[in-house]
Amino acid sequence: MKLTARQAATATLADMARAMDKRQPVTITYTKADGTETIRTIEIYDIRTTKAGDIILKAMDRQTGDSRTFRIDRLISYTVHRSAFILDRPAKAPAEHAPVELVSVNTPDALICREIARDDRAYWTEFGQTA
Repeated sequence: MKLTARQAATATLADMARAMDKRQPVTITYTKADGTETIRTIEIYDIRTTKAGDIILKAMDRQTGDSRTFRIDRLISYTVHRSAFILDRPAKAPAEHAPVELVSVNTPDALICREIARDDRAYWTEFGQTA
C-alpha cells in the first residue's frame, strides 16, 4: 500500500496511468466530498483534467459495477494489484465518434488553437453541454 501523502502527486498519477495501461485494478482509500472515507477497488479506463484543474480518474467500481470518477487529490492510499480487469467499461457515446473537421494548418499557433478547440469540444460533449 502506498500513502499519497508521502509521495508527489506526479508519482501517484504515474502509478494510476501505469495501472490503466496494464489493465490492473487498484484498491483505493478515498475521501468523499462529504468528508467520509471509503475503500473501493476500481478499474481505471481514463484519466482527465476538469475545467477547474482537478485530475480525475474515470473508473469502474467493482463494488457497484458502475462507472465513477475519483479525484487524485482525494486519494489517501492505494494498492495496485497484479490481477486483470473483470468489468466491462461503458460504451462510448456516439458523439465521441463524430468526425472532426480538419483545417489546413500553416503556423504553430494555428495548430495549438485547433488542438485546444478539439479538446474543449470533447470535454463539453462528454458532459452533455455545448461549448
